[in-house]
Amino acid sequence: MVTTQRLPASLTPLDAALAAVLRDLAPVQPIELPPVDALRCIAAEMPALRAYPPHDVAVGDGWAMRANDLVGASSYAPLPLAGLPVWVEAGAAMPDGTDCVVDADAVDASGPLPQVLAEAVPGQGVRRAGSDIAAGRTVIAAGEPLLPRGLLLARAAGLDLVRVRRPRLRIVNISKGGLAVQLIADTARLAGAEVVRLKAGPDIVTIANSLDTGGCDLIITIGGTGVGHTDAAVNALARRGALIAHGIALQPGRTTAIGRIYTTPVIALPGAPDQAFAAWWAIALPVLDRLSGRRPRTTLALPLERKIASGVGIAEVVLLTRKQDHWAVLAIGDLSLDAIARAEALLIVPGGAEGFAAGTLVDAYMLRE
Repeated sequence: MVTTQRLPASLTPLDAALAAVLRDLAPVQPIELPPVDALRCIAAEMPALRAYPPHDVAVGDGWAMRANDLVGASSYAPLPLAGLPVWVEAGAAMPDGTDCVVDADAVDASGPLPQVLAEAVPGQGVRRAGSDIAAGRTVIAAGEPLLPRGLLLARAAGLDLVRVRRPRLRIVNISKGGLAVQLIADTARLAGAEVVRLKAGPDIVTIANSLDTGGCDLIITIGGTGVGHTDAAVNALARRGALIAHGIALQPGRTTAIGRIYTTPVIALPGAPDQAFAAWWAIALPVLDRLSGRRPRTTLALPLERKIASGVGIAEVVLLTRKQDHWAVLAIGDLSLDAIARAEALLIVPGGAEGFAAGTLVDAYMLRE
């Protein structure tokens, strides 16, 4: 007979649960990916880049010349030339002995001898070697997400492959709805994970069989963490591996569970979108960031527009938006889908705090990087 799933008499503090699931967890080994596949992955240590451009190039179309040869030239005192200078297109390498590009109408070729009608300065119309990328620069610091700007440098430097850390995440859908699953999958991809999704039936055997650690670094289950008659995700985790904690002092998301199967962390998220979102940010995302070797996430310190009241003993998730250089509260504890979509930042009030007074400067995690 299968034991009915139950929450323990006391909830595990959030900081204790997070410390337990992070214990002995190390970043995954770097892999090499082409830039097209590396977007939002977390950069590993990369070799120094070569200078770009590798040589002086023309910024625009025009005549390549040497500035010192044009001293005194003007429309009133044209400077005759022995022959036409070299014409260069934008992006072309500058010919040897030239250091500037003058406009097409600065050279008059209508007479027997071409004439220059304007002076120039060294470097005019020229992009110097190494001016875009200095020799020895890295694409991006290790631990930072690779965004289009960083990949621009990689492509410009001619890198066919970049070194990244991309944890493999398996999401097991046990919930009746798909909103939470899609939300977490999309958020995980934005965090640089390689995501594989599975669907599992609600019975304990099917769920346990789906918790396969092969080819993944983190397992997330969604749904089935409560105490309903068909909830069995936590019992399945206990059967397959080691259950560390069930029932986290977190609002929303108190039915979240954490465990391990061998060395692979498993986080069981509730099926409701707001609870899954809160537990993802409070527990699952820090685990994914540890596996990615990611540097601490961006925060922004602003004073609170109004007081935040919170119950002692329960960490509460607060959604915030900026309002005239203050944080305005959109939702606390009870998170609507509209508030989740509109929020610019997220704050977790520690379980030991009663909240924050109006005007308190608080560091909130940015939801929009």
